[in-house]
Parts: sequence; C-alpha cells; structure tokens
Amino acid sequence: MRMPPTYTSSNETGCCPVPNVDAWDNKEVTFENKLFVRMYTRSFLFVPLNMGKVMAKLQELASATGTALPMEDGMILSRDVSPWKAEQLYGVSKSIEGADMVTLSGSYVTKVFNGPYKNAARWHAEMQDLVVEHGSKATDIYFFYTTCPKCAKHYGNNYVIGFAKLS
Repeated sequence: MRMPPTYTSSNETGCCPVPNVDAWDNKEVTFENKLFVRMYTRSFLFVPLNMGKVMAKLQELASATGTALPMEDGMILSRDVSPWKAEQLYGVSKSIEGADMVTLSGSYVTKVFNGPYKNAARWHAEMQDLVVEHGSKATDIYFFYTTCPKCAKHYGNNYVIGFAKLS
C-alpha cells in the first residue's frame, strides 16, 4: 500500500513545504517494513533540548548515504520514552550499515493536530482515545512534527500528525 503524500507541492519558505494534512487526518494506514534510522534527543520534563542538532545529524546521514526519501514521502516520527529522553525515527529508503535501524509494520490510525508543542500531552490522550474507538489497545504512539518552528510561524499553522498503532 502506498502512503499518502506527506507534503503538497507548495513551498513558500525554501525549507519546509506545506504539509498535506487532509491526506492524513483520521485515516488508517499500514506500514509494511517501513525503515527508519533511530536517534535519541535529550529532554527536560518532555521538552526537547537538542532536537535541531539531532535532526541535522539524521538529515546529513541520509544525504551522505543516498537513503533520503523524496520530500513527498519524508517522515520523522517522535515519541517520548521518558521525561528525559525522546526517540526520533527518520524515514529512509534502505538500511544504513552501522546505523541504529528500526522497521515498523502494522496498522496505525492517524489524526492531525494544529497548535503549540505545549498541547502534546492532550494530543497523546486524544490518540489513546482514538485507538480505543477503533476497538484496539493503545501501544505505540508517535508524532510527526511536519514543519520546523520557523516554517510553522510563516504558514501560521503548526501541524502535527499523530500515529497510534492498532493492536
């Protein structure tokens, strides 16, 4: 199954294009051995401290190894593993030798949120409720922050796509 395009063709900033939120809101998608490079960010009470540095490392690694996905397929999934640490999964086209690789498979329900990062705890609770509505149990919940803070400010929207695995 082909994933919906992550972004539209509109890019006013030269950085982050406009996310394709309609294609992802309230959908059920299936990952079949979707490859990601995993790195961790440091947090202080769930607030990321070195996100920019880690994102730059992930982008450089994908670029240097020729594994970067086309922009319309790009995806970075984030989840907090503790108040002090978050997992970042950067989608790539093939396995990278020596990198911490993760493969995701299974059905996920998605929901698009719009607002500041401070709403993340509420979004997480909404994703848990959404999984229950689908007759499942909440296990893995990820968030995809579709634009950098600078581009979110430019576009006037901070779209975040929630992904919750259905068991």
